[in-house]
Amino acid sequence: MLLTLKTAVPKSPAQVMAGFTRALFEALAPPFPKLRVLRFDGCRTGDEVEIELDTVVKKLRWTSLIVDDGVLPDGTHFFIDEGQILPPPLRYWRHRHLLQPGPGGTCLIVDALEYRTASPLLDRLIYPAMWAQFAWRRPIYRRWFK
Repeated sequence: MLLTLKTAVPKSPAQVMAGFTRALFEALAPPFPKLRVLRFDGCRTGDEVEIELDTVVKKLRWTSLIVDDGVLPDGTHFFIDEGQILPPPLRYWRHRHLLQPGPGGTCLIVDALEYRTASPLLDRLIYPAMWAQFAWRRPIYRRWFK
């Protein structure tokens, strides 16, 4: 299943890329499930991020590997994380973070997600929750990069 959300902020792509820190990652966490960062190496190829999700019923691990990062010819900065250890019901996770140049030195933050569970029906059923988890980030990005 594909999901894309876009947020405009008044900083350059390079400034936004430099702002993708552990502190921002923790600030982006939605209220549920409760998230605890166990490891945050950064956003460069080979870096790992490990979190624990507390669903009240059970604590679940999620580990992602940054598989690529760089700057495209048009000035877009990017990094891509792929899930290595995923909480159920996820079986596949790929999150492309695109920081595209906007007018007047601004940036368009694009969260482009691809995820899969064991069932295309379940993929569609959890789409609203996935959308909500990432829509939550929009006002935080705007405050963080004002």
